[in-house]
Amino acid sequence: MITPPALKTGDKVAIVATARKVSRTEMEPVVEMLQSWGLNVVTGEHLYSEENQFAGSDEQRHSDLQQMLDDPDVRAIFCARGGYGTVRLIDQTDFAGLLRHPKWIVGYSDITVLHSHLHKHAGIETLHATMPINFFDNGQPAASAEVLRKTLFGEIPVYTPKPAVFSRPGNARGQVIGGNLSILYSLAATPSDIDTQGKILFIEDLDEYLYHIDRMMMNLKRSNKLANLAGLVVGGMSDMRDNAVPYGKTAEEIIADAVKEHSFPVLFGFPAGHLKDNMPLILGREAVLEVGPENASLTFIPPAASQAGTMRLLKPLLFISAFFALIWLLYFLLLGK
Repeated sequence: MITPPALKTGDKVAIVATARKVSRTEMEPVVEMLQSWGLNVVTGEHLYSEENQFAGSDEQRHSDLQQMLDDPDVRAIFCARGGYGTVRLIDQTDFAGLLRHPKWIVGYSDITVLHSHLHKHAGIETLHATMPINFFDNGQPAASAEVLRKTLFGEIPVYTPKPAVFSRPGNARGQVIGGNLSILYSLAATPSDIDTQGKILFIEDLDEYLYHIDRMMMNLKRSNKLANLAGLVVGGMSDMRDNAVPYGKTAEEIIADAVKEHSFPVLFGFPAGHLKDNMPLILGREAVLEVGPENASLTFIPPAASQAGTMRLLKPLLFISAFFALIWLLYFLLLGK
């Protein structure tokens, strides 16, 4: 995976809205906060446009996203808020500029579309993290925004949450992928669908009916996306809804039931998602997940260490390949004589 460079003082960053609309009043304090981090902030031309619930038309929102992806000086793109609408832009978006000049894509919820698509087609790390609309909590800077700042400037987060009910002990190592469960469900069988083989899957959701949580987990199960996981991390399952006739299980119970036949570690209660403390996750980055009866940790591997580990695995294969190539070369040389 490609790791975008860490931010430094003076870097240019952008705010765009790929989904629901935002107001100037909501974004002006965010611009000031980012400037206080030492960053040069630019905003999309259509950031404050409106078309029904969207931040402007598809064409306007796409134009802003594409411009910032193509700008070689932009080092990070903050998606202003979620809601719905990013999927309407994904197929016409060109990520060649992003690959030439890697930059951090930051967001969660509806921005899961970008995370999933980029991991599959661009092989680049992204940040599942709080967005500008959530940078302040009752007028005060949110704790999650400060952790995001540290992460963007190169400090690798280490998390040690207390395992919630239904967590399952074990250790795993793999790339962290995922995001909003409803969005992942909506991407099934599309070019943006996730590959879960050997990975640590993170899921979270908001304001869903409990039977729909079950429907989505059954989709993951029947499509074999759960069978080959290295581990599962469950964030906030916030403000769940039920029918007049109760479903009979919580969201956590539904998820635990869907993975009960597997042996990989499961961590419930991770502080990410539609929560007050929405901590950043480096999606696409290798991490070690350790879940015990009383303690748990999610530790991201520094990019250099991850690459070194890969090279240690590849060296024997390269040596064997070179050996057989030499044998074949000698064989043909002898035949030539």
